[in-house]
Amino acid sequence: MPEPPSIAPDGGSAAPLLQARGLAGRRGERLLFQGLDLVVRPGEVVWLRGRNGRGKTTLLRLLCGLSTPAQGQMEMGGLPLVRAGAEGRRPFLYIAHANALKDDLTAAEALGFLARLSCQSPDEAQIAQALGRLGVGSRATAPVRTLSQGQRRRVALARLALPDAAPLWLLDEPFDALDDRGIGVLNTLLSEHTRRGGAALLTSHQTLTLADPVPRELRLDAAQASAGARS
Repeated sequence: MPEPPSIAPDGGSAAPLLQARGLAGRRGERLLFQGLDLVVRPGEVVWLRGRNGRGKTTLLRLLCGLSTPAQGQMEMGGLPLVRAGAEGRRPFLYIAHANALKDDLTAAEALGFLARLSCQSPDEAQIAQALGRLGVGSRATAPVRTLSQGQRRRVALARLALPDAAPLWLLDEPFDALDDRGIGVLNTLLSEHTRRGGAALLTSHQTLTLADPVPRELRLDAAQASAGARS
């Protein structure tokens, strides 16, 4: 039986953007984790770590309502998850490991479509600016099917550069397929977001180079269940 990992509040006074208590996650009949207590506060980045198959993606899917926990409760912005997403309010922005771009749309059209799904409503100029920020502005009118994997990832991540991004970002392997420049841009977006009072919970098999803020670690490995403190 997996040991219960936990992550403790960092002692800040701000109300949590995300709080979960006693979460348990399954994949089929397999119990991946249980007894998970999680708090994510404004201004922080939490790096979710663990071996393959320990439940990192499962946890992100639970937190954004795409899967149902076997046990436990979740709140965003002080509201139960089901209420937090009601009436068009979207307290989180989820970007999965898959880019979810439609091949027959242009890069700009694909970004606009994903933005609307996330309750964002950018205009053409804002979409162009976001694509430019991620280094794919010149590919705005190119069909998605003609983009490289790195370019597709940048288009998907351009949602983070749009106005009205949700306060909590849930990001599954956001650094995947990015070169050094792309990593630098994403680090800058994360820093800007946290300085505005936002927060992020992300997975990454790459070592994070983000320095502001220093990420706080949460391990889902049963043998190493711990919450790393800021260093």
